[in-house]
Amino acid sequence: MKTTTKTLEKDKALESGPFERLFEGIATAKMLDFLITASVGEDWVYSETDLAKNSGISRKTVQREIHKLLEANLIKQKNSGNAKMFKLNKPYRTALSAEKFAFDLASENINRIAAPKMKVKTR
Repeated sequence: MKTTTKTLEKDKALESGPFERLFEGIATAKMLDFLITASVGEDWVYSETDLAKNSGISRKTVQREIHKLLEANLIKQKNSGNAKMFKLNKPYRTALSAEKFAFDLASENINRIAAPKMKVKTR
Protein backbone atom coordinates (compact mmCIF):
# COMPACT_ATOMS: atom_id res chain seq x y z
CA MET A 1 0.00 0.00 0.00
CA LYS A 2 2.81 2.45 0.79
CA THR A 3 4.36 1.89 -2.64
CA THR A 4 1.12 3.02 -4.32
CA THR A 5 0.96 6.13 -2.15
CA LYS A 6 4.57 7.05 -2.98
CA THR A 7 3.87 6.66 -6.70
CA LEU A 8 0.79 8.86 -6.44
CA GLU A 9 2.63 11.48 -4.38
CA LYS A 10 5.35 11.66 -7.04
CA ASP A 11 2.77 12.42 -9.76
CA LYS A 12 0.76 14.97 -7.76
CA ALA A 13 0.05 18.26 -9.48
CA LEU A 14 0.93 20.21 -6.30
CA GLU A 15 3.52 19.32 -3.70
CA SER A 16 1.02 20.42 -1.05
CA GLY A 17 -1.70 23.00 -1.33
CA PRO A 18 -2.93 25.49 1.27
CA PHE A 19 -5.90 23.40 2.44
CA GLU A 20 -3.76 20.28 2.65
CA ARG A 21 -1.22 22.13 4.80
CA LEU A 22 -4.02 23.47 7.03
CA PHE A 23 -5.90 20.15 7.25
CA GLU A 24 -2.95 17.79 6.98
CA GLY A 25 -3.67 14.37 5.55
CA ILE A 26 -7.31 15.02 4.68
CA ALA A 27 -8.16 13.67 1.23
CA THR A 28 -10.99 16.18 0.76
CA ALA A 29 -8.56 19.07 1.26
CA LYS A 30 -6.16 17.55 -1.26
CA MET A 31 -8.92 17.29 -3.89
CA LEU A 32 -10.13 20.83 -3.19
CA ASP A 33 -6.58 22.20 -3.45
CA PHE A 34 -6.16 20.58 -6.85
CA LEU A 35 -9.55 21.70 -8.19
CA ILE A 36 -9.01 25.30 -7.06
CA THR A 37 -5.50 25.49 -8.48
CA ALA A 38 -6.45 23.75 -11.72
CA SER A 39 -9.45 26.01 -12.27
CA VAL A 40 -7.50 29.27 -12.34
CA GLY A 41 -8.36 30.81 -15.69
CA GLU A 42 -9.69 27.51 -16.99
CA ASP A 43 -13.00 25.67 -16.98
CA TRP A 44 -11.79 22.08 -17.17
CA VAL A 45 -13.57 19.04 -15.80
CA TYR A 46 -11.76 16.13 -14.16
CA SER A 47 -12.54 12.44 -13.81
CA GLU A 48 -12.15 10.48 -10.58
CA THR A 49 -8.87 9.15 -11.98
CA ASP A 50 -7.64 12.71 -12.72
CA LEU A 51 -8.57 13.80 -9.20
CA ALA A 52 -6.78 10.84 -7.66
CA LYS A 53 -3.58 11.25 -9.66
CA ASN A 54 -3.35 15.03 -9.27
CA SER A 55 -4.32 15.01 -5.59
CA GLY A 56 -1.94 12.22 -4.61
CA ILE A 57 -4.65 9.92 -3.30
CA SER A 58 -6.18 6.67 -4.52
CA ARG A 59 -9.20 6.53 -6.82
CA LYS A 60 -11.02 4.54 -4.15
CA THR A 61 -10.46 7.42 -1.70
CA VAL A 62 -11.82 9.90 -4.26
CA GLN A 63 -14.94 7.74 -4.66
CA ARG A 64 -15.36 7.54 -0.89
CA GLU A 65 -14.76 11.26 -0.16
CA ILE A 66 -16.06 13.20 -3.19
CA HIS A 67 -19.58 13.40 -1.74
CA LYS A 68 -18.33 15.85 0.91
CA LEU A 69 -17.39 18.42 -1.73
CA LEU A 70 -20.61 17.76 -3.67
CA GLU A 71 -22.81 18.13 -0.56
CA ALA A 72 -21.04 21.39 0.33
CA ASN A 73 -21.82 22.55 -3.22
CA LEU A 74 -18.12 23.38 -3.71
CA ILE A 75 -17.92 21.25 -6.85
CA LYS A 76 -20.30 20.20 -9.62
CA GLN A 77 -20.65 16.77 -11.19
CA LYS A 78 -21.30 16.19 -14.87
CA ASN A 79 -21.87 12.72 -16.27
CA SER A 80 -20.29 11.93 -19.61
CA GLY A 81 -21.39 8.44 -20.57
CA ASN A 82 -20.37 6.24 -17.65
CA ALA A 83 -17.71 8.69 -16.47
CA LYS A 84 -18.33 11.13 -13.65
CA MET A 85 -16.63 14.45 -14.25
CA PHE A 86 -16.05 17.14 -11.61
CA LYS A 87 -15.13 20.81 -11.50
CA LEU A 88 -15.11 23.68 -9.03
CA ASN A 89 -18.59 25.20 -8.72
CA LYS A 90 -17.39 28.73 -9.48
CA PRO A 91 -20.76 30.47 -9.69
CA TYR A 92 -21.49 29.32 -6.13
CA ARG A 93 -20.44 31.87 -3.52
CA THR A 94 -18.93 29.36 -1.09
CA ALA A 95 -16.71 27.91 -3.84
CA LEU A 96 -15.47 31.39 -4.68
CA SER A 97 -14.83 32.04 -0.99
CA ALA A 98 -12.90 28.75 -0.72
CA GLU A 99 -10.84 29.75 -3.76
CA LYS A 100 -10.03 33.17 -2.24
CA PHE A 101 -9.24 31.56 1.12
CA ALA A 102 -6.87 29.07 -0.55
CA PHE A 103 -4.97 31.83 -2.31
CA ASP A 104 -4.83 33.93 0.88
CA LEU A 105 -3.41 30.92 2.77
CA ALA A 106 -0.89 30.31 0.00
CA SER A 107 0.18 33.98 0.08
CA GLU A 108 0.62 33.84 3.85
CA ASN A 109 2.77 30.72 3.52
CA ILE A 110 4.90 32.34 0.83
CA ASN A 111 5.35 35.49 2.91
CA ARG A 112 6.24 33.46 6.01
CA ILE A 113 8.84 31.47 4.10
CA ALA A 114 10.26 34.43 2.13
CA ALA A 115 10.31 37.02 4.95
CA PRO A 116 13.34 35.63 6.85
CA LYS A 117 15.31 35.41 3.61
CA MET A 118 14.49 38.99 2.65
CA LYS A 119 15.63 40.66 5.88
CA VAL A 120 18.08 43.46 5.22
CA LYS A 121 21.04 43.77 7.55
CA THR A 122 21.21 47.09 9.35
CA ARG A 123 24.29 48.67 10.83
